Amino acid sequence: MSATPATARRSWYKRNEIAVTPWLFLAPGVLFFLVYVIFPIFQSINVSFYEWDGLGQAEYVGVRNYEELYWDDAFYTSLRNNLIWLVLYLLAIPAGLMIALFLNQTVTGIRLYKSLFFFPFVISQVVVGLVFTWFYDPTFGLLNQFLGVFGIDPINVLGDERYVTYGIIAAGIWPQTAYCMILYLTGLNAVDPEQIEAARLDGAKGYRMLWHVIIPQLRPATFIAFVVTIIGALRSFDLISIMTNGGPFGESRVLSFYMFEVALSEYGFRMGYGAAIAVVLFLIMLCFITYFLWSMYQEERGR
Repeated sequence: MSATPATARRSWYKRNEIAVTPWLFLAPGVLFFLVYVIFPIFQSINVSFYEWDGLGQAEYVGVRNYEELYWDDAFYTSLRNNLIWLVLYLLAIPAGLMIALFLNQTVTGIRLYKSLFFFPFVISQVVVGLVFTWFYDPTFGLLNQFLGVFGIDPINVLGDERYVTYGIIAAGIWPQTAYCMILYLTGLNAVDPEQIEAARLDGAKGYRMLWHVIIPQLRPATFIAFVVTIIGALRSFDLISIMTNGGPFGESRVLSFYMFEVALSEYGFRMGYGAAIAVVLFLIMLCFITYFLWSMYQEERGR
């Protein structure tokens, strides 16, 4: 018996309603993403081909801004510091995992421990920068007070070009570790207890249990931790601005801070040159994120 026209129309509307409804919910987010993320990216790429002070007439200069970057020593200093940030900032991931494994146990006072480890995540980066600035102070800072107990002369961490980048990175790792800890605590709640019990029956414990049973189930949390940590390392700005303002002698600059300097600070409102730096930073981020997304896709495809 064939369906009536009214029944066919209702069926057609029902199928299309199911297909369209998710897109209606996604539409506002997609629209904001296009307007506030995708469009500014292409706009920055376009601005990088101009010499522009942000107010007057823009002059098209082609790739001259990129050629100037090639010979700019300050750019290479910033790029080198970004690579140092990238390598050392990743220490926050295993540190966060170790703390999460400790906090996932049932021990006396665990709520207090969780609050103490969670605290760095909720305070402002400005506060973190000020606290570590006082901590490193060569006259009254706790670091040099501690070194003095062992007869070591005071070290001006933020005033010495050999140590300044590492000192700022240490300040950044503190809250980043707390963030990774939260991700892993959430992931540990989703670990399958049956797999753990089966591994125990097979004699797995300690390191073998962690490496072969628990960590594989934490891959989603690890992926997010890697992406967020890499982005945080490459776009580090606030701690440098608060603690050293790029000094001493520009040795603590990173690409994001140098971009701010040339576009909006003492170098004279060179929007095109700043946009060129932003494009380079974006391409570096894009390479890392694309690699992780491709790895994730290959892993899901292989299952």
